[in-house]
Amino acid sequence: MKELDDIVTAYEQVKNSCQTAALATVVKVKGSTYRRPGARMLMTSDGKMVGSISGGCLENDVFEQAKLVMTSFEPILLKYDPEVTEDIIWGLGLGCNGAVYVLIERLDGQIKFISECLNNRKLGVLATVFCVEGDVPVKVGNHLMFQDKVVESEIADSIITQAIITDAQVAIKNRKSKVRTYQLSTGSAEVLIEVIKPPTPLLIFGAGQDAIPVVSFAKELGWDVTVVDHRPAYVTQERFPIADNLVLSSAEAAHQHVSLDDRTVALIMTHNYFHDRELVKMLLPSAVRYIGILGPKSRTKELLEDLLAQEIVYSEEQLNRVYAPVGIDIGADTPVEIALSIVAEIQAVLAHRSGGFLRDRIGSIHQNVDETVETFRRNVST
Repeated sequence: MKELDDIVTAYEQVKNSCQTAALATVVKVKGSTYRRPGARMLMTSDGKMVGSISGGCLENDVFEQAKLVMTSFEPILLKYDPEVTEDIIWGLGLGCNGAVYVLIERLDGQIKFISECLNNRKLGVLATVFCVEGDVPVKVGNHLMFQDKVVESEIADSIITQAIITDAQVAIKNRKSKVRTYQLSTGSAEVLIEVIKPPTPLLIFGAGQDAIPVVSFAKELGWDVTVVDHRPAYVTQERFPIADNLVLSSAEAAHQHVSLDDRTVALIMTHNYFHDRELVKMLLPSAVRYIGILGPKSRTKELLEDLLAQEIVYSEEQLNRVYAPVGIDIGADTPVEIALSIVAEIQAVLAHRSGGFLRDRIGSIHQNVDETVETFRRNVST
């Protein structure tokens, strides 16, 4: 997420300078690769590179190819495939065995669209045509942008456009990107249908010293961080200079100042039993997707039993969103280590992972999680 923010910031700087620039996007992969579809790198004519599309083995070659795009403004698709015996592949020392397809194009409406998704905190879908075969009224580099049922398209063919819109609606509902191949009677077009996700909203209830490293780690991931506390001396810009929002509020009134939608993750670390109980009472019936509670398991059990005594009953589904004690088991002891454990757990939950060791994982580390690796073929011929 932070990488997209950095690219958008660099794009704004390019617009205000005399530099020309190009954008490289990983649009398709096969096998084991360092980055997944949607990874981007912005390059300027003076050699600046923001973002990455590999672990470092492809960037320099992609930049050399980007120079051509900066002058011709014609998009090109690069295929880095170890199974293809081309000198360019063997000279790059690829760190992974998989194939990577990279589209290089000029900066255009796609960056503006991404910027709007991030700034407006709204989901959107960016569809990018990266490969065309046969006689199809579609061009490499054409885009379709979809947000709030509003469609902006550069694709001339109405049949493919409608098929992409249908798939975009499914992608935004599932929040999962995919690669699609649309087959016409005269040819085909491959399209990356990418869900652009706004920053994850993180609510931190409690502005103690141990909240500071949590904010720091979360901002490194590009999350939108709000710190809530009832103590004026604690909720200050000096203590939390990089937090996005600071809210001075009691636990009882917090719901009036924050959004509790299904994209939000919440962390309770007030170190006050009664405040925590009020916050649990507020958060459990809400739509937030994660509720982390600092403190031992027995304390959280007591909180829930107190609420039950008030005849407040929660469903199994609601309770499954509670993570207490909060964090993954890394032997954390110091505030910084605990913050790392907490943010790592939230990231695992967002990615539908267990947080275990990758060496113990059976199959690909991306398997059944990042579905952008899947390629689907759809016949849209009339």
